[in-house]
Amino acid sequence: MKNKSVLITGGAGFIGSHVVRRFVDKYPDYRIFNLDALTYAGNLENLVDIEDASNYTFIKGDITDEKFINNLFETHKFDKVIHLAAESHVDRSIEDPLAFVKTNVIGTMILLNAFKSCWNDRFEGKLFYHISTDEVYGTLGTTGLFTETTSYDPNSPYSASKASSDHFVRAYGETYGLPFVITNCSNNYGQNQFPEKLIPLFINNIIQRKPLPVYGDGNYTRDWLYVKDHAIAIDLVFHKGKQGETYNIGGFNEWKNIDLVKLLCQQMDLKLKREKGSSLSLITYVKDRPGHDLRYAIDASKIKDELGWKPSVIFEEGLEKTIEWYLSNDDWLKNVTSGAYKAYYEKQYQ
Repeated sequence: MKNKSVLITGGAGFIGSHVVRRFVDKYPDYRIFNLDALTYAGNLENLVDIEDASNYTFIKGDITDEKFINNLFETHKFDKVIHLAAESHVDRSIEDPLAFVKTNVIGTMILLNAFKSCWNDRFEGKLFYHISTDEVYGTLGTTGLFTETTSYDPNSPYSASKASSDHFVRAYGETYGLPFVITNCSNNYGQNQFPEKLIPLFINNIIQRKPLPVYGDGNYTRDWLYVKDHAIAIDLVFHKGKQGETYNIGGFNEWKNIDLVKLLCQQMDLKLKREKGSSLSLITYVKDRPGHDLRYAIDASKIKDELGWKPSVIFEEGLEKTIEWYLSNDDWLKNVTSGAYKAYYEKQYQ
């Protein structure tokens, strides 16, 4: 694929920045274009180390701007797309569901149409790679795992918008022969994550000795995936995944929220040299989220068996690496926890 151009949408965000960095560093013969609207979660500080790379170009723009996207494809003739740009926070989707429809559904449709028109159905060597979530499958009881054939059953505006975009990608594959792959991942954690999500939010709150707001009884269960392992998996699917297929990417790593928070508190006390148990006293149970899914858990055996991928770190190690990064990058943390984020946080949790 030498000299091919790859468009990565949402490349200044949490997962996207790790994917962009990996592709820029690992594939110098690729021309990597990072398209991001730089909304609250998009941050070019995530990519300062590669911003001057000769094979990297940043483009500020919105995937919901149809004219802009069409002109972009006409200009650069992107051979392949890795589509990560999305509104992704469930709490925000409950507050403003139409924003999620606009970005996650309409934005994906605009990209699909631009990709289709650009190549006029001549798709040899082309690929539209759509990144999705395990939340499209709904919720599990105390047993069972999500597989690639699990029926969709979304329960939040966020997961419904992602489910819709997944369906449109598959429909374009069936109707127009558009070459695609889809991956559905579990909860990501790691460096550069915007502190509205559980782990960076609680790291920041512990640093500042603020309450740790735990929804309900804290017994909601999630599978956690280290973001750098996710980037490796995306690389594998991009290069070796079978077109028209779906791959679930999970960490083989289930934790109840309250158990995760307790582990986080223990590690933070050690790192901050605070009295043992001091961070535990910050735990505060708050009113439950509407439609809160009990449990997500992914069966990632397909990507493991077909592409040889598996997580590289256990959760305790990945969590420690994450904590160390945030403690070593306090300027980054202070920059992203100012202004609009503070107003949102106060409205959502206080």
